[in-house]
Amino acid sequence: MTAVTGALSVADFPPVDQDKAALGQLLFYDKILSGNQNISCATCHHPSHGGGDGLSLGVGEGGVGLGPKRTTGTGIDRIERRVPRNAPALWNLGADSVNILMHDGRISVSDSYGNGFNTPAEEWLPDGLDSLLAVQALFPLTSEVEMRGDPEENEVAGAVNQRLDYGWPIIAKRVRTIPEYGAGFVAAFEHINSPEEVSIVEIANAIGAFVALEFRSFDSPYDRALAGDNTALTQLQKRGQDLFFGKADCASCHTGPLLSDQKFHAMGVPPIGPGRTRKFDLISRDVGRMGKTNLVEDAYKFRTPSLRNVALTAPYGHNGAYPTLDAFLRHHVNPTIGFDTFVPDTLPLPAAAWLHEDDKAIWQNAQEIARQRAAILPVKLDLTPAELAEIEAFLGALTGDSVNNLRFGVPDRVPSGLPVDQGN
Repeated sequence: MTAVTGALSVADFPPVDQDKAALGQLLFYDKILSGNQNISCATCHHPSHGGGDGLSLGVGEGGVGLGPKRTTGTGIDRIERRVPRNAPALWNLGADSVNILMHDGRISVSDSYGNGFNTPAEEWLPDGLDSLLAVQALFPLTSEVEMRGDPEENEVAGAVNQRLDYGWPIIAKRVRTIPEYGAGFVAAFEHINSPEEVSIVEIANAIGAFVALEFRSFDSPYDRALAGDNTALTQLQKRGQDLFFGKADCASCHTGPLLSDQKFHAMGVPPIGPGRTRKFDLISRDVGRMGKTNLVEDAYKFRTPSLRNVALTAPYGHNGAYPTLDAFLRHHVNPTIGFDTFVPDTLPLPAAAWLHEDDKAIWQNAQEIARQRAAILPVKLDLTPAELAEIEAFLGALTGDSVNNLRFGVPDRVPSGLPVDQGN
């Protein structure tokens, strides 16, 4: 049996400046960071939806509302395509051990470009970013379908269309010229003496500080059990834990305090939606890690997610192909069978009649489907429905007690005066 993974604690996180995090809270919920000022970071990563959005594939720029109730817009403002991947939850991403982010790992700690990180911005990434979370915060701002919009709609999108980093100074100017924000940055950052000095670096560092502090979670029944509380888990959860670390071998990938090896595996999650295509892809496919590394052996592999608070973060898979934990666990028993028997008609995808054919178009390409099927990691587990229910019960024991009582929560207002997504 694989040893039960150790507990997570405050010692596993770097210190976070409270004032910067408080400023980051406002920025995280403020739609001023988006090109058309109609979507915030929190729209797709909201605490009322487990740190995600409750959708298989997100509805980004142009959508209206929050979570599963979000609509796809109307008229000329309707979305042109869905966000190609599921919005990942943010729990514990500020831990010291996290060195790579995104489903395909395209943002990582590295000195490949002399700035400490390997990102799509390559050498254009600005200096001074103090964490991987700060770096990650920059890139939804540059995504047409997530936050920037079309080039003809706003100056940010037009600038990014010329070069990835050209939109960031425009956003920074928007923020620092709001008196409340300008004063906040002067107060929170020692090296900032006037609002005119605020750049996208300080904005990203504030958001990174907020996410690192707000989305910490290590007070689950599982943590109490590891600390010696023999009553923390139910008997059903204890049997599930034994299976997780034993017969089911879940811990071969879901290991460490975060229950993730931070590596990439081809688990055969069935394709849906537009896929995160490369510039030269002619079909709506998502090649996963290979899109970053260009190595054939990385084809269709995706990063192992952390399982903390996993019961709150449906749907599951890099594209949200499975709406429930039970369905995802059944897929893991035999991924090839799961791939072959997948039916995409029950997914939480907000209605968009003009996109429905595209949502499953990839299944008409027999050659591509054969390539994805051939890449699936050979797994075949002898687990009964009762045992899967026990594992699911154990996964429920990974939910933190304080997830509904976060340190900052949702602000009543933001300095821009734009509406705040309060949750539902």
